[in-house]
Amino acid sequence: MTDWRHIRTERLWLDEPVQDDLGDLHRIHADPASWAHFPQGRHLDLARTQQSLDASEVDWAHGLGYWCVRDSAAGPVIGMAGCAVVAGQPWWNLYYRFESSVRGRGYAAEAAGAALEAAHDVVPDRPVLAYLLDINVASRRTAEKSGLTLVWSGPDAGNDDPDAIRLVYLDREPDAAIRAAMDERFTPGPTV
Repeated sequence: MTDWRHIRTERLWLDEPVQDDLGDLHRIHADPASWAHFPQGRHLDLARTQQSLDASEVDWAHGLGYWCVRDSAAGPVIGMAGCAVVAGQPWWNLYYRFESSVRGRGYAAEAAGAALEAAHDVVPDRPVLAYLLDINVASRRTAEKSGLTLVWSGPDAGNDDPDAIRLVYLDREPDAAIRAAMDERFTPGPTV
């Protein structure tokens, strides 16, 4: 198995986050433009970003997590991307979020390709999943360019927007266990 903590793609430096990255990560995650399609996800304070950074340490202790993304060796963090296991789910979660000034350059797809390669190396039997809102066309394109296929869509449980539709993409056909886990995770429960 490869050590995926620090890798290079054609244009990107992907590195395991460290405490010194906190300010850049917070700038990206606190920017309303980064959350245009899901405003309730925005980090409103530094403590929320610190929680994400702390969780990243746990992810990387298991062999893979989300990278800080740079487009030059000594440049600032311009995004966060990679695969990690979230909340004990039976899949890798593919994640990508970039500052608005670098969107449209294909960086998300480039980082996602590296993330899929890493996930398939670390635990190849664990599927890679991306979930996003249907109105986020750029995120859909990234998932599709990465070779993921739409396997589920429906109302987005817990979203402040009652009309929000969640899309779930997967890197393979889901077996019965993955399908059941997706239904449990993404199907809204009964309303009271």
